[in-house]
Amino acid sequence: MIKFNIPPFTGKELEYMTKAIKNNKISGDGEFTKKCSQWIEERTGTAAALLTTSCTHATEMAALLADIKPGDEVIMPSYTFVSTADAFVLRGAKAVFVDIRPDTMNIDETLIEDAITERTRAIVPVHYAGVACEMDTILDIAKRHGLLVIEDAAQGVMASYKGKALGSIGDYGCFSFHETKNYSMGEGGALLIRDPSHKELAEIIREKGTNRSKFFRGEIDKYTWVEAGSSYLPSDMNAAYLWAQLEMADQINEDRMASWNRYYDQLLPLKEKGYIDLPYVPEECSHNAHMFYIKAADLDVRSKLISHLKEEGIYTVFHYIPLHGAPAGQRYGVFHGEDRYTTRESERLVRLPMYYGLSTDDVDKVCQAIIDFYHN
Repeated sequence: MIKFNIPPFTGKELEYMTKAIKNNKISGDGEFTKKCSQWIEERTGTAAALLTTSCTHATEMAALLADIKPGDEVIMPSYTFVSTADAFVLRGAKAVFVDIRPDTMNIDETLIEDAITERTRAIVPVHYAGVACEMDTILDIAKRHGLLVIEDAAQGVMASYKGKALGSIGDYGCFSFHETKNYSMGEGGALLIRDPSHKELAEIIREKGTNRSKFFRGEIDKYTWVEAGSSYLPSDMNAAYLWAQLEMADQINEDRMASWNRYYDQLLPLKEKGYIDLPYVPEECSHNAHMFYIKAADLDVRSKLISHLKEEGIYTVFHYIPLHGAPAGQRYGVFHGEDRYTTRESERLVRLPMYYGLSTDDVDKVCQAIIDFYHN
């Protein structure tokens, strides 16, 4: 059986987790939490990065920092994970979905402006598969309409747009370190903050609404409740697990890129014959091999392909069910304009096995099974 995903493991995770325990600091903001935050700041150029318990919680923090209120509207694609919408729906906002581009599966930047109303507060571009949205256009729209940009860069660690790290381009950016991501702490994430003046409030929100972080730094003699917040601070043991991978981030990235390129090269003849479509990466984007997907002709062919691969011992999956068709999506959101591509393209997409340490033999087996399916 070729598994779809195996969480990354470098070999130093247990050593670092043990050290966190011996430090007598297994709660948040210990040695390894600080190391991870500093790594993110240095690698992305963001003013501040705060490790969180999940990307979902990072997005919730962004919604709090953006002061999203009931009645506000937030523009986003429907082809995304539920957390993208949940963070704003929890604040009483309406999710306004717009169609995606069929080439990148990202939000169609040319459709955003028409969805803006007097209630719109933010735009949430989702960088699907670690391939950047058209950020120059999105930032221009946001600036002209006085809107915030909150990047869902859950899949975007180590990817960039015109040389700028994903997550560091908008007002806020959100990373995921879930076990399915390129770098993992089991469950975890990070909030990236472009304006350094927003860091203090972010720290307060993350520490249950208290100024406890300032107390631990010796900046105040006692801490107290100063703002509404929650517990978004991860254990230092989780951060220790992540640190083992961030230390080897380039090696992990190169390993995944090798698998991605091997898939692409072997499956390109099927694309040239018109059987499938392959991922598209615009020239200005540098991706991170977060996933490799192909697109079948339609839902029926996709279902048959997935069944065929399963019979061959290869586990593949499709991805998001568009949010606007879900029960909660219909209650808390609205699709603006025509759904030309969101549903159609989502029904074609198949994700292939992709993880750190995926062998070339297994990549070859997957490719051969797909080739056999189409030739037969």
